[in-house]
Amino acid sequence: RYGAVGMTSQLYLGDCLDVMRTLPDKSVDAVITDPPYGMNWDTDHTRFVIGPNGNGHGRPSKQSNKKIHGDDKPFDPTPFLGFKKVILWGFHHFADRLPTGSVLVWIKRNDPAFGSFLSDADLAWVKGGCGVYCFKDMSLYGETNNRLHPTQKPLPLMKWCIEKYTNPGDTVLDPFMGSGTTGVACVQTGRNFIGIEIDPGYFEIAQRRIHDAEQQPLLFA
Repeated sequence: RYGAVGMTSQLYLGDCLDVMRTLPDKSVDAVITDPPYGMNWDTDHTRFVIGPNGNGHGRPSKQSNKKIHGDDKPFDPTPFLGFKKVILWGFHHFADRLPTGSVLVWIKRNDPAFGSFLSDADLAWVKGGCGVYCFKDMSLYGETNNRLHPTQKPLPLMKWCIEKYTNPGDTVLDPFMGSGTTGVACVQTGRNFIGIEIDPGYFEIAQRRIHDAEQQPLLFA
């Protein structure tokens, strides 16, 4: 556990469903996460590389050939839908298992690049409502080689989600913590954080990033 100015970050290494059973009732105000999509995604980016190691248009990632735990089977959002506030990124991969809700759109490419390579945007399902809200951030564009996780989201994007749907002092749960971006965003916006990650390597990365964030001056008023 780490703490800063009354806020706490609780990090757990393990299966999120097992850990969630141990959490006190009403200890979570919102679930904000980027779960495995159930698409068995090939994270080997060398297929996009020009040169002797590939034939595409990108650079090899540090996370090439790193499989995402749980991505080899359909994702079931049911265990998370009972929370009061829920944001699930990548929901278009499992939309048939979700009720009607609002939609967040992360626009991650410049207009001239639309339609040129993989996805122009990512989508998140929000429990309740029916609005569609956009956020444009290209801070990870062209930085595939520096990402700490294959599906890592930009810090400004996660801060936007958190500030839009939670209040300072709330507790945010990320049951698929990955490299810990949601936790860093919580630290920087004055929210408590509970993060769960099953992969020891990613857990260590998240632990370090969140600890480092808590050593920095707070960025909120």
